Amino acid sequence: MTRKNHAHELLGKLEAFIQDLPSAIGIRKSPRELYDPITYILSLDGKRIRPLLSLLAYGIYKPNPEEILSQATAVEVFHNFTLMHDDIMDDAPLRRGKDAVHIKWNKNVAILSGDVMLVKAYDLLLPTEADKLGEVIRLFNKTASEVCEGQQFDMNFETLESVHEDEYLNMIRLKTAVLVGFALQLGALLAGAENGDAQKLYDFGMNIGVGFQLKDDLLDVYADQAKFGKQVGGDIISNKKTFLLIKALELATGEDAEALNYWLSQTEFDKEEKVSAVRTIYEKLGIKELAEAKMNSYFEVGFAQYEAIHFKNEDYFLELKKITQDLIHREK
Repeated sequence: MTRKNHAHELLGKLEAFIQDLPSAIGIRKSPRELYDPITYILSLDGKRIRPLLSLLAYGIYKPNPEEILSQATAVEVFHNFTLMHDDIMDDAPLRRGKDAVHIKWNKNVAILSGDVMLVKAYDLLLPTEADKLGEVIRLFNKTASEVCEGQQFDMNFETLESVHEDEYLNMIRLKTAVLVGFALQLGALLAGAENGDAQKLYDFGMNIGVGFQLKDDLLDVYADQAKFGKQVGGDIISNKKTFLLIKALELATGEDAEALNYWLSQTEFDKEEKVSAVRTIYEKLGIKELAEAKMNSYFEVGFAQYEAIHFKNEDYFLELKKITQDLIHREK
């Protein structure tokens, strides 16, 4: 018997709901500069992973996850709000292969439009049952604050001479993983799951979220260019303090340390030459293997937490597991 593909069906409903957001949460036509960027960034080719996780987590405990499309979309709107503002801070020209909002319009528009997105995320949480709304808002606020903390740490790292591995892992936990954890916890709470199971789903999301970012670090250096969709080696070119660079700086000695510091100090260079040279140092030091081992350790802990969850609907339980496993093995 063929198992129903709940994720595919829910993604379709999610996309339809997002397309109807202008009428659902009052995204008006005027002033266009305020509202057009919201529909623009939400129309870009996002994977919708976080809201899908909320819907599948709900489905583990209760039928008809489409009943929380509004709350799940709140997670997506908040995520895109952070991207809009992050792009300004990072001076990033592109978002998902298209002009970033501050490039297509300007920085002031992107700041103000992003502010409205945060407000609209709260609007989308309002359909929550009264006895759960306070807890949902509290957890959402905690998550939002932590994401901002993570972004600030990430910016701080740009001017620090050295960053410790633990500091980096804490930064990506805050900047990336807490929202994955919240997305899963939200679905469970709205479905009435026991607090212990909602917490296990949150912890699962936290661990796989850190693992996902470590996967991104690896893909940036070692992905197949034809599949990656952006320039391989971008982190090396920009001297971004990823797990790989942090470990290389920690382990490199002698000629390797001299070569690595040389490339980090250069302001004018051939990009391909720099990527090749730094990658060679990584290979000599076994950095790829260290990063893979660290990544897999987070995935292993996360899935051990997942297997301890009590579930009511096995189809959704298995599908949520498959979705996360597919993300682990992605090539872009």
